[in-house]
Amino acid sequence: MAQPGDGPEARTIDIFLADDNLIVREGVRALIERHPDLRVVGVAADYDEVVTGATATVPHVLVTDIRMPPSFQREGIDAAKEVRKRHPGTGVVVLSQFDDPEYAVSLLAEGSAGYGYLLKDRIAEGNQLVDAIRVVATGGTALDPTIVEALVRPVISPGGLLPAEEDLLGMVAEGKTIKAIAATTGVPPEAVEAEVEAVFVKLAEGVSTGNAGALKRLRLLHQAIVDREEQGETLSRLLPGGLAEKLRQESRPIGETERVTVTVLMSDIRSYSTIAEHADPSQLAGQLGTHRAAMNQAILGQSGTVMQFVGDAVMAVFGAPFPQEDHADRAVAAAIGMHALQADINIRWESEGMPAFGLGLGLSTGEAAAALLGSAERLEYTLVGDTVNLSQRLQQLAAAGETVLSEATVKALATPVNLIPLPPQHVKGRDTAVVAFKLTRPGSGGPDDQSRGNPI
Repeated sequence: MAQPGDGPEARTIDIFLADDNLIVREGVRALIERHPDLRVVGVAADYDEVVTGATATVPHVLVTDIRMPPSFQREGIDAAKEVRKRHPGTGVVVLSQFDDPEYAVSLLAEGSAGYGYLLKDRIAEGNQLVDAIRVVATGGTALDPTIVEALVRPVISPGGLLPAEEDLLGMVAEGKTIKAIAATTGVPPEAVEAEVEAVFVKLAEGVSTGNAGALKRLRLLHQAIVDREEQGETLSRLLPGGLAEKLRQESRPIGETERVTVTVLMSDIRSYSTIAEHADPSQLAGQLGTHRAAMNQAILGQSGTVMQFVGDAVMAVFGAPFPQEDHADRAVAAAIGMHALQADINIRWESEGMPAFGLGLGLSTGEAAAALLGSAERLEYTLVGDTVNLSQRLQQLAAAGETVLSEATVKALATPVNLIPLPPQHVKGRDTAVVAFKLTRPGSGGPDDQSRGNPI
């Protein structure tokens, strides 16, 4: 796959650089500007300067230190998250002198796409920094190998633990729950829990004798067990937002089906295949990452659940896994927000000579069956039923920039919206024609604009 720096016509990656140490900042700038496809468009020395400067310059990538004024705690990570909130497509590379994986966990808590974490004392080795910038600019993840090793298996002081205890802690550090460890080892969960507790006691004894390594391991591993905030691929990362905690509280068995009343939203990029045919793969990957981040922002902003991203398609649900009486209104608000955010992104893309994305959305309301499928190590929250299928069919009726609602969705709305009734539609999988409505902007004109206030 081509990288942003390949070829004479490859795009220039704009970088905003933040570090309170002038010498370090200028040294990093020199490393970056040795490469013709990289350009530093601004610098900052504290949190406010980072947020203000990055907002003004809208860089492709923010490169920042962790600790900066005013309090020298984690201003760099906080500033990076604020910049990503304002401009979701911005890649972030954090430079740190700390190899403690907790900083990386904090950085990646909301997802790893477009983030990098490098140690300062290694960035001059080869092209590690430059490679990381190019990777996060296209939505990838770049972690220093030292951090990756610490996340998977925290450093263990020599001696003190038996091989079986080392294996047990390795599984805990990988993020496996008590039940998952029991399934792997063939030992009853109660026995596994007792063994884990015994290892913690052993580590505590090491702490009492002044073993700093035991203290660090006890803190990290205890957090993985109690909070389930695993330092690798966690249950919370594998499931839609909030569902992991719901499952822990309800102890819902795998495979159990729940009937829910929801509104399903389907989104698709019009003419995506044509765009992909003519686009540079690296550039398209970056655009897709920016698009997904914006869609995620609009959906989560209405407390929806992103079920999956498949290529250029997005599937979201409102009303599950947690019931919402106003799920139809939330879905419509999310759809409006998705179009608005993508329109803003398209303006910037077109100014940079990149193709715009035109979205077609379909919304359907009704009953569906929700189930948790898979195994203790890999779970998938699945929604099936006619409501899901219909949202996909309605999405196909929407042109770029349009949203099509089912009759049931319109009936479920509590807030009036502007609608255009569509002729009865024959869609695949339905014997009878479907009644659907197109969502319009207020004052769009024409006689159809008179259809207001959910007229059915």
